[in-house]
Amino acid sequence: MTTLLWLAFLAGAAVNSIGQFAGLADIYRYLGGGVAVVCLVLLIGRFMARRKD
Repeated sequence: MTTLLWLAFLAGAAVNSIGQFAGLADIYRYLGGGVAVVCLVLLIGRFMARRKD
């Protein structure tokens, strides 16, 4: 699960940052950024849950 979250985070961040140079519409860049933020929040939550144990 963690690996998938990292891959989705990297893909979303790449779409958000490279999308402007590739000529993607703004909505796709915003979606990529949103996916990256959601994945980052989930990864931090998983880290905090494992840290409590």
